[in-house]
Amino acid sequence: MGTVSQFHNRQRPVAHRIESEEEAIAIARRLATAFAQQASERDINRILPYAELDQLSQSGLTAVTIPPEHEGLDVSNALLGEIVAIIAEGDSSVAECLELHFRVLEQVRILADDELRSSLFARALTGERFAGAYFAEPDAVASAGSGYRLTGRSTPAPALLFADWFAITSNNEIQNLVLYLPLEAEGLRIIDDWDGLGQRTNGGATIIADGTLVSADATSTVATPSPSIVDAITALLHAGTSLGIARAVLANLAASPRLAEIGKLVVTIEAAAALVESAGRKLDVAQVSSSQKLVESAFYAASAAQITASSAALETANALFALSGDDAAGIGRNLDRHWRNARIHGLAQPANGFYSGIAGHYFSEIRNSSTDG
Repeated sequence: MGTVSQFHNRQRPVAHRIESEEEAIAIARRLATAFAQQASERDINRILPYAELDQLSQSGLTAVTIPPEHEGLDVSNALLGEIVAIIAEGDSSVAECLELHFRVLEQVRILADDELRSSLFARALTGERFAGAYFAEPDAVASAGSGYRLTGRSTPAPALLFADWFAITSNNEIQNLVLYLPLEAEGLRIIDDWDGLGQRTNGGATIIADGTLVSADATSTVATPSPSIVDAITALLHAGTSLGIARAVLANLAASPRLAEIGKLVVTIEAAAALVESAGRKLDVAQVSSSQKLVESAFYAASAAQITASSAALETANALFALSGDDAAGIGRNLDRHWRNARIHGLAQPANGFYSGIAGHYFSEIRNSSTDG
């Protein structure tokens, strides 16, 4: 594709302020129902969901993780995972943008100083959206006076076409910084170069920076040590989107007579949902603790939820055609988009080293439990 995207008009109505977790769930369900109506058409014709993302922003859902001291609701992480899953059931590309937005807000909550945190949270409360980008070139970020200069191309990433703010990390000697840049920053271009078989409308793009200046007060440090709270919430939110994809597929099997096979899929999806909920509770505890042990516990639980939910989405999508027969194979129904979405979204799985880490963590927990007993 390789065309420069047109910057979307940022003039939006004032975002709604959500007052309770019950209201957040109700709004998510209402939006998901609306998003589902044209999701297939958007996928077929790659119609980018600018209007849907704006509805999401105006609803107040994009601000539900902001802490009360910054006038936000700060929903529990288990509920946050469920909100992302609900939106994904309506349109998984929209949900992927939401999961990445929440990831950046958590990064801001943990790593930014008070002034920057207050400023960016205020932006989020108005409905502005965030996305992350990574510049792999070793000279992408350089010191420039009292700030930094960004030059080069980011690696392609979802949600960039719809973001008002970018949280940028890099691979160089200044790699311990996160740079926060607004969409209209001088020297930034957003290139619509998405070319995947699934998640076709998730706003995947590349940032090109031509000497863009970033002041020092618009930066924070990256999360250390690893794994971090940001790593844990990234895995949890990823699991939420995959869980929503699996549920969307399952809804298309309601008329199938093969109840035993469908029941097995229901068990798999419910197991993934339980892991998302459990990981969310562990993340709640880790966020208010300074214990790296609790952070690791939350991270491994969230990663297990991510792996399980991704597998559930792909397994359910694979089963759709076997259990529905010719009725599911029609081009007009476009049900293969669920498999494509599950496959592409599932690419972001933990590396093999994760399994060694989780085994070590598991046996360490057993030893500690035995010692405590």
